[in-house]
Amino acid sequence: MIDTSGRHALVVGYGRSGRAAASFITQRGGSVRVVDRADTPELRAELAKAGIPARLGGYGTEDLNGTDLLVVSPGVAWDEPLLESARQRGIEVTSEIDLFFRACRSRIAGITGTNGKTTTTALTTEVLRAGGLRVMRGGNIGEPVLDRIDQLQPDDWVVLELSSFQLESIAKPRLHIGVVLNVTPDHLDRHKSFERYRDIKARAVRFMQEDDHAVLNLDDSACAAMRSQTHGQVIGFGINQPVDRGVMVSDDWVTIAEAGDRRRVLRATDVPLPGEHNLSNVMAAIGAGHAAGVDVERMAEAVRKFKAVEHRLEPIGTFNGVRWYNDSKATNPDSTYKALAAFSEPIVLIAGGRSKGIDIEPLAQAIAQRVVALVAMGETGEELARRTREAGLARVERANDLADAVRKAAALAPPGSVVLLSPAFTSYDMFRDYEDRGRRFKATVLKELR
Repeated sequence: MIDTSGRHALVVGYGRSGRAAASFITQRGGSVRVVDRADTPELRAELAKAGIPARLGGYGTEDLNGTDLLVVSPGVAWDEPLLESARQRGIEVTSEIDLFFRACRSRIAGITGTNGKTTTTALTTEVLRAGGLRVMRGGNIGEPVLDRIDQLQPDDWVVLELSSFQLESIAKPRLHIGVVLNVTPDHLDRHKSFERYRDIKARAVRFMQEDDHAVLNLDDSACAAMRSQTHGQVIGFGINQPVDRGVMVSDDWVTIAEAGDRRRVLRATDVPLPGEHNLSNVMAAIGAGHAAGVDVERMAEAVRKFKAVEHRLEPIGTFNGVRWYNDSKATNPDSTYKALAAFSEPIVLIAGGRSKGIDIEPLAQAIAQRVVALVAMGETGEELARRTREAGLARVERANDLADAVRKAAALAPPGSVVLLSPAFTSYDMFRDYEDRGRRFKATVLKELR
């Protein structure tokens, strides 16, 4: 627990997470000031309405004066100089999600991994609810939970999507169920090395006790290695690796194996989401549901009813015999690889954005081998187009903006093909976030092609 009564908190970043933290602290007797690099009329109006003093347009060590608690938003690097200065002064450094872990009385299931977190978080929520459990969903999925903590009871479950940025900021992320989906290079611009990134992901299972459950993807070597890093009971899942205890595919059935017993859940062909990676996500959610004691028939029903999450291989519609998909959440190459593997039809790919320090060459090679045409856009568009041409793809176009990309993709796509927005990079060069990119893409498709 943390007592914020009488504390003087500085909240760095007043987005969703910062707003939730500020509300939590002020409601419990603390005072709050805000600093944010942004400075917009909307932000000023929101802070004025909340009655919170703020300095906008930047911040520095002088803002630490009079502070004994520093609350950092996920977008702020955990080793930023401001945070290091605070630690040197003896100021406690925390985050919205850390405050939640320290104050939450309910059981927490956490979902992490490089890709598939949001879909699996939504799936796990529905699987647990199908078992009659009271569940709150939140975390990196875009739904802070700290401002809803008073709604929770000890017997409730909280299902959290946990990014590496969040896991890094939690002093002791003890999860009752911890799911690690996969670990491939990502956010290296912030974490500096794959080894550091992998170790942060492993924090999802490192603080478990013997009655907790670690749900680990045995097809992923980094996840499989985490079996030796947890005190929790391991529930493995895998499509290609043998599973002694956990979730597997046997005779086209998703099956739970435990103590020599096998129970069928549903046919693999009944999974309503395309791609082997989504089958793996479903198996992870079933592993979490099994750990929570949900009946197999109820889990199967929840999976069959599940609809695609917005911006994750989300179907938009079929126009002139071509199916269009929004996969704006693909902010790294590995996610785009999975999207490309989800279709058997010819693909016209729209990709490009802001880099996170990832080598573009393997992505260019993979695109050249799989798609019939590429429309490249954003900051990485020029290099991605050049490297993909060098890798042997002849039909490559550069787009100036989203409308240009949609028009060029439509001209390149033959009937019976798929046009897929799966950028492989972040959205911050042209859009507010991946959600903004995805929604504007869908609106542009419908405007241009209807």
